[in-house]
Amino acid sequence: MSSLLKTKLPRVGTTIFTAMSALAQTHGALNLSQGFPDFSPPLRLAEALGEHALRGHNQYAPMAGLPRLRETIARQLLLHRDVVVDPDTEVTVVPGATESIFCAITAVVRPGDEVIVLDPVYDSYEPAIELAGGRAVHVPLLTGSFGIDWELVSKAITPRTRLFMLNSPHNPCGSIVSNADLDVLASLAEQHGFLVCSDEVYEHLVYDGHKHCSVLAHPVLRSRSFAHFSFGKTLSVTGWKTGYCVAPPELTAELRKIHQYVTFVAVTPVQHALADFLDAEPEYPATLAADYQRRRDLFLSKLAGSRFSWKPTQGSYFQLLDYGQISDDSDTVLSERWTREVRVASVPVSVFYESPPKQSILRFCFAKSDEVLIEAAERLCAI
Repeated sequence: MSSLLKTKLPRVGTTIFTAMSALAQTHGALNLSQGFPDFSPPLRLAEALGEHALRGHNQYAPMAGLPRLRETIARQLLLHRDVVVDPDTEVTVVPGATESIFCAITAVVRPGDEVIVLDPVYDSYEPAIELAGGRAVHVPLLTGSFGIDWELVSKAITPRTRLFMLNSPHNPCGSIVSNADLDVLASLAEQHGFLVCSDEVYEHLVYDGHKHCSVLAHPVLRSRSFAHFSFGKTLSVTGWKTGYCVAPPELTAELRKIHQYVTFVAVTPVQHALADFLDAEPEYPATLAADYQRRRDLFLSKLAGSRFSWKPTQGSYFQLLDYGQISDDSDTVLSERWTREVRVASVPVSVFYESPPKQSILRFCFAKSDEVLIEAAERLCAI
């Protein structure tokens, strides 16, 4: 068979998240590697899912998503972002933001096109670009702050630049973009004629008084962007794999052409449950930042006696820790060693780079119970 098969993704293997979670399970480690909460979602939401399954809402939903959920999403965007969208022509419910990002890339990237990605880059972007026949052009974020170096971005743009991948709050780094960043991006997009694919799945997890800046709230970017969101991240139900994409009608139509042949629909009773919950508790997403900031601060406070250094993350539920005062070993070596020996699993940041810089950083997920965060910090302090 090997002589008949030439892989289309020769550099792709098992994702780092799967690998580290498996290693954590094997060694009984606290899993701060993969990004999912270890606590329950709102009870009202879980009950609604069961109710709709029992009521018989178990067959295909409309391809673009239940109308009632798309209307709920439009109300949420108006409430939390002061953005008006048409639920019929601009909102598509999808089985996870990863799927809608794949569909957006597939819809607009053609063979020979270039797509700018910012390193460290979330691992699903480049495979989708390559499968579409495009080429990812890697631009490193600024060392330390993980902000965008717009001078480097400008130099990377060519006549073949078709798409710019934006991720804020950023995974794995937790940095966020400002309105000034969006202004620069808008100017470049207009000047060079490229589109934007904006991954905003951690939109409600922004800390220390900062605000999430969405492409949907920017008048120029609104007209040339796909924006992707995740109910899994917002409502602590990552296993429900449900999100949505918002884009102007022309881009939405192209995305739906792909979506209908990739998964066709998102899960029907899940969509009903999400609509029920958010209609009943529309302010719930606005309560998340305070709770997650408390978890971040608890984790960092318990690390005060350790030899790690850090800057508190601005967004997402990931915290970077610098182990430079502890070891000269690579992050890939240490993440595995400390999973086995210290029994705390993390993710090495170097795997998200095309050309990793010399740095000593691991990513830890703090979407965990207080008990797990305290125990993990105690184990890390003992290193």
